[in-house]
Amino acid sequence: MTAETITADASGTWKLGDLPVHRIGFGAMRLTGSAAFHLGTPSSRDRSISVLRRAMELGVNHIDTAAFYFSATRSANELINTALAPYADDLVITTKVGPFRDYHGEWGTSARPDQLRGHVEENLRQLGRDHLDVVNLRRMRQDSIAEHFGALAELREAGLIRHLGISGVEPRHLAEALEIAPVVCVQNRYALDRPDPVDDEMLRLCGEHGIAFVPFYAVAGEAGPRAAADTHDDEVRAIADAHGASPTQIRIAWTLHQGPHVLAIPGTGNPDHLAENIAAGVVRLTATELSRLNALHAGGR
Repeated sequence: MTAETITADASGTWKLGDLPVHRIGFGAMRLTGSAAFHLGTPSSRDRSISVLRRAMELGVNHIDTAAFYFSATRSANELINTALAPYADDLVITTKVGPFRDYHGEWGTSARPDQLRGHVEENLRQLGRDHLDVVNLRRMRQDSIAEHFGALAELREAGLIRHLGISGVEPRHLAEALEIAPVVCVQNRYALDRPDPVDDEMLRLCGEHGIAFVPFYAVAGEAGPRAAADTHDDEVRAIADAHGASPTQIRIAWTLHQGPHVLAIPGTGNPDHLAENIAAGVVRLTATELSRLNALHAGGR
């Protein structure tokens, strides 16, 4: 079996509320090449569209996006709409609101609660949908998320949103949100070589509550949005060699091994990297390998 024939179902399945998704999905941010995210030059439009369609052929049924993922020449939502509409019945599109960029791409202050409906409607318009499957509230340094999350809960009651999630949060924010409405996912930055006690605790709490934990920049590590990590610990390389895999695949596999509720959303504009990322779903780390990697994660504190 080659990377080109391994499909996303090999990674297993989890439910976002009542919506089953394969545990390896696709993050759309990197398709834009936006300078605001330090992503450099995007792939050609045709290549981006072909990557999205290939992701569907390889069994991906969970895409992460946002209306503020855009550059002067690319909009992630528009690319998704062009490539994939009419959408497959099992495709789950997760978007997020909270950060604000104007039409020139400049970052503004965080959206006010009364502005969130407009942000949701903009995602609906760009994606060509009458409701959004999952909307994450991306916390932007607010001490409390209650007012913002409450505004999204009202839109859920109105039928514009099916399920809610939160992003960039601490345990107290999850507790706040659960007092208002069900939470189906938490998106926080989390990576093998970027330990954070708060995010380790969020991982644990999500497991206890049956909530999906969805790390972003799980492959990039300290590189963040700029690129996939180009430096790898010797331990990662040794385990990759033992599996005939790439270090990136080991990073994704380690992420998935953190619990059945953990989802991965690696993004790329490269069809070969797409297949490699999805093929990480068949990598089964031994207990010893997992222990070595967990020690590497903990040792970075």
